Amino acid sequence: MDEAAKCAVNGMDISAWLRGLGLERYEQAFRENAIDEAILPKLTAEDLRDLGVTAVGHRRILLDAIAALRAESFRDTTEHSVGPDRSGAKAPEAERRQLTVMFADLVGSTALSARLDPEELRDIIGSYHRRCAEVITRSGGFVAKYLGDGVLAYFGYPQAHEEDAEQAVRAGLALIEAVTSLDAGQANSLRVRVGNRHGPRGRR
Repeated sequence: MDEAAKCAVNGMDISAWLRGLGLERYEQAFRENAIDEAILPKLTAEDLRDLGVTAVGHRRILLDAIAALRAESFRDTTEHSVGPDRSGAKAPEAERRQLTVMFADLVGSTALSARLDPEELRDIIGSYHRRCAEVITRSGGFVAKYLGDGVLAYFGYPQAHEEDAEQAVRAGLALIEAVTSLDAGQANSLRVRVGNRHGPRGRR
């Protein structure tokens, strides 16, 4: 099997995927490290650094694209799975699965916006968002949405694990430390509030 074929495992061309992101410079690193369709959705920020993706912006692009792949895979699994023929039978009951939701936001962001000029505030919020994404993704979480200075993340989605709740707590503690160590310029230091909620979610 040639190198191009190795990058097209299960019908997905990893090289074409990278080119679509404008990151074709990493094709060789992905080939040499046997990154295929099965491995790609599991890559973390640390894995990308090991692959030579040193630019934070490039890691962010890749992590967002990988998260989109996970979500697409989850939709394909739930919407197109083939089950036994139950025509005429009683409709199955909804399955309930556990989901841990994390929300993090900056402490004193309103005061920051009053003290700093818009460009500096934008840079600080951008650095904060990137740090949150790295910590959450590394811990197995999924960044669902950015809400101003807030970050909404899911643990147990799109794929559930027994230790999701514990991982969310660990991620929250790591996030508090990671944000404190950020270079905040004139803001001196940043602090973050983190809250987790664990409970069932319905799924057909």
